[in-house]
Formats: sequence, structure tokens, C-alpha cells
Amino acid sequence: MSDKTLGSGLAPCQIKLAINKMKIVNSDFADQILFFVHNQLGKIFFFNHVAVVELDEGIHFNINNADIIINELKKYFAERPFGVIANRINSYSVDLLDTPRYKEKVKNLKAYGVVGHNLAAKMNAEIENDFCEAAKVDFEDLNEAVYKVYEKVKNYMFS
Repeated sequence: MSDKTLGSGLAPCQIKLAINKMKIVNSDFADQILFFVHNQLGKIFFFNHVAVVELDEGIHFNINNADIIINELKKYFAERPFGVIANRINSYSVDLLDTPRYKEKVKNLKAYGVVGHNLAAKMNAEIENDFCEAAKVDFEDLNEAVYKVYEKVKNYMFS
């Protein structure tokens, strides 16, 4: 092993990127997934009060296809408050002009977070901040995102 690589043979910056692109099924939370849906837009992983969405590569998320995800969220959470984490392991686009219409459809969405894995995803996350009434936080780490979004939902429920 050279002093420029770690045990994996990857340079430290490559390992950070690999860690950041962690899918929820490879995380510490995998054994806590209660329900899973795979549809034409991607995958949704459900926990008690949080859903993690991993949209497929190249998807354009807009008001015409948003109901595919929104209906799954409504079906699972019903009227309960919940949070959503967009785990951007793939590159996709979101029609931000439709943001107020997304909000209208999921009034019990109380926390929203984005795990960005590159500069473009992080910039998009800042723009997507309007998706939820509660403050959205851009996360580099999936574990932190799950903890923080769950904490926001829990705080809302007990306030």
C-alpha cells in the first residue's frame, strides 16, 4: 500500500466520493427499512417517519410524473407528518417551477433533505430549498441526513 492510497487502493478523495454515494440499502439504516417501492422513476424506501428517494439516472421530475412518488408517500404516511430525503446517487433534474404544486399535494411533509454527491447536486439542493415549509438542509452524508430529518419530524410531532 502506498502512502497516497488507503487499504482499498483508492486515494482519500476517491474514498470520500464512494462513501458519499452510498445507497440507503448499503447504509447502517438498511435493516430498518419497513417498506420499499420500485417504480418507473426510481426507488422509495420507507421508515417510520422518513422516506428516502433514490431517483433513476436521467429522470426529469415534474408535475406530470410527481404523482407517482407523491401517491406512494401519501399511501404509506396517510395523514402522519413525515420527512423526505432525496439521496442523489444518480443525476436527474427537477422542474423547480412546479415546487409550489408539489407542496400543495403533500401538506404533511415537515422535513426535507438532499444528499448531494457533487457540486451540481449541491447547487440544485440549495434551489430546491422551497420544496418544504420547514428548512431543508443539504447533507454530504446519508447517515446525518436520516438523523437530522427524523429529528425535525419528531420535533414537529411533539411541539
